[in-house]
Amino acid sequence: MSYIDHNLIPGEQVIYRTRLHWIVIFWHLVFGLILVAVGVYVAAGMPGTSVIQPDQAHYARIGGAVLLGIGLLLIIISFVRRNSVEMAVTNKRVTVKVGLVSRSTEEMMLTRIESIMVDQSLMGRMFGFGTITLRGVGGTPDPFPRISHPLEFRRQVQHQLDLIQSPAAAPPPTKPLQ
Repeated sequence: MSYIDHNLIPGEQVIYRTRLHWIVIFWHLVFGLILVAVGVYVAAGMPGTSVIQPDQAHYARIGGAVLLGIGLLLIIISFVRRNSVEMAVTNKRVTVKVGLVSRSTEEMMLTRIESIMVDQSLMGRMFGFGTITLRGVGGTPDPFPRISHPLEFRRQVQHQLDLIQSPAAAPPPTKPLQ
């Protein structure tokens, strides 16, 4: 069970979930896959070359195994990093949880949100990620970078704010829960 689901208050339900965009793990994956490929090649004795002497092949296997291990570790860390962040809009608040072992949470009641901004670079617009900045009443801005589908996140927050202000007038959301 996710942190957000586990910490819902009575009468609260999750309306929309999002997470960090895959772009946050892109370079980790690239370098990890390169290290894995080089590690396998070196551990196999660099076939097709005569660089390694037969009596020193065990050093190549050890070096290749080390590169392979570092590459796999880099890939695992990148997926853990991405999956350790939860973001959700409920019918009462916006919740962001960061961390796996140690945890940092930020929760803002919908009634306390003064403004919500979306910043997207050209790359962000092309690939569907951006920074959401929530400003609470009398508070400082809280930016959340590299969020997937930031415009939909903002739309869901605005929809919930409309429901709070005029419950009978607002139509239901058009997109299903994620």
